[in-house]
Amino acid sequence: MPSFGDAPLLEVHGLSKRFPGVAALRNVSLTLQRSEVLAVIGENGAGKSTLMKILAGVQTPDAGEIRLNGQTVRIDSVHTAEKLGIALIHQELNLADNLTVAANVFLGREPLRFGLIDTKRMERETLPLLAQVGLDCSPATLVQDLSLGCQQMVEIAKALSVGARVLIMDEPTSSLSQHETDQLYAVVKDLRQRGVSIVYISHRLGEVTELADRVVVLRDGQNAGELSRVEITHEAMIRLMVGRDLSQLYQRPSHTLGEPLLEAYKLRTQANPRHALSLAVRAGEIVGIAGLVGAGRTDLLRALFGIDRALGGTIRVEGKKVELSGPHDAIEAGMALVPEDRKQQGLVLGMTVRPNLSLASLLRDSSRGLLNHAVENEITATMIRDLNIRTPGPEQTAQFLSGGNQQKIVLGKWLAMKPRILLLDEPTRGIDVGAKQEIYRLLDNLAAQGVAILFVSSEMEEIIRLADRAIVMHEGRITGELDRAACSEEAIMRLATGNL
Repeated sequence: MPSFGDAPLLEVHGLSKRFPGVAALRNVSLTLQRSEVLAVIGENGAGKSTLMKILAGVQTPDAGEIRLNGQTVRIDSVHTAEKLGIALIHQELNLADNLTVAANVFLGREPLRFGLIDTKRMERETLPLLAQVGLDCSPATLVQDLSLGCQQMVEIAKALSVGARVLIMDEPTSSLSQHETDQLYAVVKDLRQRGVSIVYISHRLGEVTELADRVVVLRDGQNAGELSRVEITHEAMIRLMVGRDLSQLYQRPSHTLGEPLLEAYKLRTQANPRHALSLAVRAGEIVGIAGLVGAGRTDLLRALFGIDRALGGTIRVEGKKVELSGPHDAIEAGMALVPEDRKQQGLVLGMTVRPNLSLASLLRDSSRGLLNHAVENEITATMIRDLNIRTPGPEQTAQFLSGGNQQKIVLGKWLAMKPRILLLDEPTRGIDVGAKQEIYRLLDNLAAQGVAILFVSSEMEEIIRLADRAIVMHEGRITGELDRAACSEEAIMRLATGNL
């Protein structure tokens, strides 16, 4: 347990950092005790990532002081941070998947023998590190052959190999199954017992309640408050994060539904060809697809949008059969898909807000191969206003915006096409409570206008709060449907585990 009576291991005093058009951090302070799990939470854009990058040597502050073991330190590079015993595990894992586990653990620090890499020594020294993180695999295993959860453990082993005393975890469970998440919890608790201090960043407040000894909350680049272990509750965290009570957050109203806009009958996906999937989504209806990792939810959306050609079955839009040879046919039929991975599939990160918002409508709004800049400017201004995209301006590069604002751009790109059917895969993954509420309101407004919405979510609370009806999948098949009154965590989990 943390030694709260001792001097802090790490102290941050008055850190400030500015980027063009935005103050990312303003006079932020915190302390980290020895053997403590400190959760740092806040809305997207609150400054969490900037603070962690400064501690890990990725960025340098404009002002402020960092003290380690009571001594002022200057962290001007990742190498310096590692020498001081501070390691950052990024949300997007930083592994070379074509190399072995041992090669990744010792990447850049390979032991040599007669001028050559001593592979046997490297593998031998990797073994106890793997045991420490509970990873039962050979050090000679290629990283690409491991699950995401196991790759996460390799990252932790890599950090421990450099003698990390401060381990910073940024959204470590965002892509993990429940089993892998439980395993990570056990590793975090074990590391704490071994004397490692952990800074834990997560938008999943249930994780924070489970693991944190203390919570520091940031809002708009400043300290918003702190909670001791006994004070940590869902409501208290949200109140500090968004500056208002939980009762003020989004509660979805009911409204009248229309005729079916999207119907699938005995659809067979390439990933699960043995199971025939049938469903319907009505005008004005929001339908959630629940299930565990690997249940086939994303494969269903990809087939409905024509990315993966269905092996059988029928898709109807507004009662008319459609043949999907690719996404262009789905778009022509009035469909849009917001993918799970916004950074790889939804955005061009190096481009600015303006062209990202007009990407989907380029063909529609061009004439003889030339872009209509007036229409593009109108789309950009409308979406920034209607979706409340927080950006210094339309020429801001997308990669420098928060996750919530990036997600709004992906949504806005498709809303500019005025779709009748909106498919969304994990629409609020990796974004904060406040941004979630805005997206929930946006989706409900679209449903009120008659749009049919089908969304995949791994968060049962999101399914329960947002969906008029839940479709639950297990191992490639639909195991049941739940109307709003019957939708509960217990009912969803029973169907998601195949317990019929």
